[in-house]
Amino acid sequence: MRCGVVMKRSPGATRWAKWSWKATAVLPGAADAKWKPLQDAGDHREFHVSTPMLELHGAETDAYVHGLQAQVPCVYVVLRATDDDAQPFDVVLATVSPYEAQDYADSGEEIVEKIAMPAAVRAFVEDFVDQHHIEQEFKKRRRDRKDVHLHEDGIGDARVAQLADVYRTPASMRKERLQ
Repeated sequence: MRCGVVMKRSPGATRWAKWSWKATAVLPGAADAKWKPLQDAGDHREFHVSTPMLELHGAETDAYVHGLQAQVPCVYVVLRATDDDAQPFDVVLATVSPYEAQDYADSGEEIVEKIAMPAAVRAFVEDFVDQHHIEQEFKKRRRDRKDVHLHEDGIGDARVAQLADVYRTPASMRKERLQ
């Protein structure tokens, strides 16, 4: 599904930032646009910045279910800053997966904006989940029955030069020399 991203430009709150930018809306099924002005109210302007494709994948249905169960389901818009003052952001991605949005937020390279999911997008995602989601039963992992307190003398000790002595520590070799 194609989704247009709308950003609002407002005057900056400090003298160091002339403008403040915020992604404010998603337009489901929008036509292509590149920084098309939508609304002009003095210092406050809205732009249809881009129209990325919202792609859903069958392997990610757990993330979509998690996102739909949120108090306010959201579309996450990933933005990357540019050097152009007239068009200061590029839209990298629009996603409904909170896991994917978290991955982009963790990198620190991009800006992730959270926008309330429109009803049309929500219906699209719910339909996809109904068709492709398979509930996975939780399986608790069991520990191996190995003796975890087993101690092998000197394994991996870099100070032991001989291949035959790989299981001996320098302390145990000193004891052998003294005997």
